[in-house]
Amino acid sequence: MSSNQEFPDYDLPDTVSVSTPAQLRAIADPLRTTVLDLVLERAATVAELSAAVGRPKSTVAHHVNVLLEAGLLRVVRTRRVRAIDERYYGRTGRTIHVGVVRRPGETETPVCVNGLSVAAAESVPAHEDDRLYTTLRHVRIAREDAAAFWQRVEELVRDFTQLPRSGDTVYGLVAGLYPTEHPTLPESA
Repeated sequence: MSSNQEFPDYDLPDTVSVSTPAQLRAIADPLRTTVLDLVLERAATVAELSAAVGRPKSTVAHHVNVLLEAGLLRVVRTRRVRAIDERYYGRTGRTIHVGVVRRPGETETPVCVNGLSVAAAESVPAHEDDRLYTTLRHVRIAREDAAAFWQRVEELVRDFTQLPRSGDTVYGLVAGLYPTEHPTLPESA
């Protein structure tokens, strides 16, 4: 594969916002998040997705339909195969931004989808094989600086998803930026 090939192989806006209960339920299922991850590389049919995840086509088709109805997947192209139109599915945004849920009569409720907990569970075998690369740092900075830094992290994540496909191993990348109660030194005199 050429190193200048764009991933995925279809036009894709940078961001899609998720805030409705149906959308949140759609991304809460591990199989559906796996489908969303797979089509970030290239558009795929239900049959291809089924083979990749080792689940029946009917199961994968159900989950694809949930993602379609939630506006997180779309048909990006079709191909005629033996008098049947085969659909290729792709994401509706490169990054899924989880927003705020607003229901009539309620105040805003922030939504928490914790990618760090998913990554922690996925990383156990790598840790046991001594193939896990991690770092954790604490820095006292202004909220505006944290937001600006996070934009740079998102650019790095986009670069990671654009790396040429090669090798036999799929690597995961997780990043998080969050306020803590970590102690700080007092200002120097």
